[in-house]
Amino acid sequence: MAYDVARIRSWFPSLESGWAQFDGPGGTQTPRQVGDAVASVLTGPLSNRGTIGLSEQRAEEAVHGFRLAMADLVDGDPRGIVQGRSSTQLVYDFSRHLSRDWNAGDEVVVTRLDHDSNVRPWVQAAERAGATVRWADFDPETGELPVEAVTGLLSDRTRLVAVTAASNLVGTQPDLPAIASAAHEAGALLFVDGVHYTAHELPDISALGADFFTCSPYKFLGPHCGVLAARPELLETITPDKLLPATNAVPERFEFGTLPYELLAGVTAAVDVLASLDPDTTDGASSRRERLVASYAALHEHEAALAARLAEELATLPDVTVWSRAARRTPTVLMTFDGRDAEDVTRRLAEEERVLAPSGNFYALEASRRLGLGDDGGLRVGLAPYTDESDLERLLDGLRGALA
Repeated sequence: MAYDVARIRSWFPSLESGWAQFDGPGGTQTPRQVGDAVASVLTGPLSNRGTIGLSEQRAEEAVHGFRLAMADLVDGDPRGIVQGRSSTQLVYDFSRHLSRDWNAGDEVVVTRLDHDSNVRPWVQAAERAGATVRWADFDPETGELPVEAVTGLLSDRTRLVAVTAASNLVGTQPDLPAIASAAHEAGALLFVDGVHYTAHELPDISALGADFFTCSPYKFLGPHCGVLAARPELLETITPDKLLPATNAVPERFEFGTLPYELLAGVTAAVDVLASLDPDTTDGASSRRERLVASYAALHEHEAALAARLAEELATLPDVTVWSRAARRTPTVLMTFDGRDAEDVTRRLAEEERVLAPSGNFYALEASRRLGLGDDGGLRVGLAPYTDESDLERLLDGLRGALA
């Protein structure tokens, strides 16, 4: 296992700006390989998918390559990979598809830990169907979402449980396999928001127990779009509204209009970049999934070391409250400051250190309110594959200055 952060940083033209980027949870910087892949498809021969001309073949190859790459990333089936404009759009789409069969008396479980994109679509779908929404609460003192907080709400009327694999606000990673087991025993489907999780942990959707798993490539070095993964046989049971001449094949029946071929190529390139984070995997002897396993292990070790240093230093700073407290969490830290507005600290870091660490609730509105932070939230620091010690030092120096 190896991790050469200087090698990885050389792939990112944006880092030449001199800014230290801690906004990864909102979207990572983009490596040159991804930009080149997007440009190559967009400016080369390109037309609608087909098998006759080169332009048709290139479009077909972009779609096929995307499904294979994402299947490798989540350890799923290429026939179960659905592309969308964003994860939010995909959740809204599937909330409409699935809620068609809901009736009064049916129940849906959502959590206060989740990003609103895995809360509001289900709440609104339940309201339309006359179904009951049950709220699973997390512990604001520990940041943990106990398994019992979810499983205690299940009944034989539960149709769906929506839960995050990792909180984008405080990093908490719930025990999804245990939640999935209980949900399935109750006859419910499990819809997992994996947007923040996938940037730090290699997904295995079968091991997690996810019936549906969403993620956003721009959170893990790719272009702006969304992806949903599910079992093809489950997708076959869902019939969306679609145009009459549009294919009814899975997964294409869920993808409306012409696909963004250039973005699909960019996603494939991003997965390949992730698979090469450990330079020992670049000999081509291993499968892409095996290279991803090794590279994520190296990434995890790198981020864990930086996160430990960050936690140690934050503990020495006065007037700082750290809200990321769960035993198992991503290297994402939400903090607030006694007597200081988080947005002011964000602004000072930017102006004096060229450090970007945004403040807000980051659409985890229920979580921010449950923590007692209202709609304002706090300042969030997120690590990424290109974060290095010098970035961390600048962040810490800026925080010391702001709090002096």
